[in-house]
Amino acid sequence: MADFVAAIDQGTSSTRFMVFDHAGGVVGRQQLEHRQIMPRAGWVEHSPVEIWERTRSVVASG
Repeated sequence: MADFVAAIDQGTSSTRFMVFDHAGGVVGRQQLEHRQIMPRAGWVEHSPVEIWERTRSVVASG
């Protein structure tokens, strides 16, 4: 059985990475926000490249 479980939470405004032990306790976490691109009223877009970069960063430092 693995020692830890890790999870990536890709939200609307940020990417979060958390590591849990067997008891469910948090042993590591990292979160980075990403830009909200609003090309029109009521529209929100995100850069897939920025999301991928944030994901790599939080996993590397979490």
